[in-house]
Amino acid sequence: MAGLTAATPAVLERARRLVEPSLVAAVDRLCDELRLSARYHFGWVEADGSSSTAGSGKGLRPALAVLSAEAVGVDASTAIPGAVAVQLVHDFSLVHDDIIDGDVERRHRPTVWAVFGVDDAVITGDALHNLAFQVLLEAPDPLPTEERVRATTRLVAATTAMIAGQAADMAFDDQPEVDLAACLAMEADKTGALLGYSASVGAVLAGAPDDQVDALEAFGRELGLAFQAVDDVLGIWGDPAVTGKATGNDLRERKKSMPVAMVLSAGDAAADELRAIYDVDGDLTDEHVVRATSIIETAGGRDGTVTEARRRLDAALAALDDVGLAAGAVEELTGLARFVAERDF
Repeated sequence: MAGLTAATPAVLERARRLVEPSLVAAVDRLCDELRLSARYHFGWVEADGSSSTAGSGKGLRPALAVLSAEAVGVDASTAIPGAVAVQLVHDFSLVHDDIIDGDVERRHRPTVWAVFGVDDAVITGDALHNLAFQVLLEAPDPLPTEERVRATTRLVAATTAMIAGQAADMAFDDQPEVDLAACLAMEADKTGALLGYSASVGAVLAGAPDDQVDALEAFGRELGLAFQAVDDVLGIWGDPAVTGKATGNDLRERKKSMPVAMVLSAGDAAADELRAIYDVDGDLTDEHVVRATSIIETAGGRDGTVTEARRRLDAALAALDDVGLAAGAVEELTGLARFVAERDF
């Protein structure tokens, strides 16, 4: 995990240039009271409304949407409504997650709630969620096309799963122990569902055959688990200068992420010692975090999570075989997937 092993895929920037104008136009339709906080969250402006170069993240979901259209042989522009919609849903979840977790920084700048207050952040997230479905259901004709209705129905299902995953993650806080199977099920919903949608929505909007749509969705779901496994490693061992979060941030928050669940599931002395640290009254000290990090690494939690990320990457790539997808798009999907599983941010 130390350092990127491949250059940033060109499709991330290509998709950003293609999708961002429509994303900006959608966000600019929000009411006056919410437009500034939404634009601030996306990194387009500062809190006072002046222009910003902060940027809006990696853009993985729009890139997957664009490639899913190209994979079934249609122009990338077909995916734009789906790419905008899934990005809006993702960002609604980020705005709300920052409130839930009490995070005061994202992408190296203060979070929406830290700048505008909890009330404004909650309603901003709500507005982004609603806007996603507006974007998908809009069409030049009086009624949305069958493909747009199908894409909307699938987004409802993916968002429902994502919210269920977030609820399960929150419930873990009150459970003394979480096993690996429960952790994987939570992460499949919280992260995998929306990436599965992202990786198939372009094909859905193109009216592609079910076997191709299903293969692309399976690719995205498995990639989501690889993505989350990497995130879980970075949440403990990531470089703060790169991730924008303090070292051991997930441990400080007592998150039962994949490396933690692997150790707790073992039921041995390491599990007992880690559980004892998590059960300490009050905030965890730096010493607690350092000790917990050492326990997890020595007990194999880090290596096991890296192995799980690679296993899920292999499963994602295998899903793209033998369904007649365009070779060039498959090549780019493969490069993007490897980048996700090897990143250090």
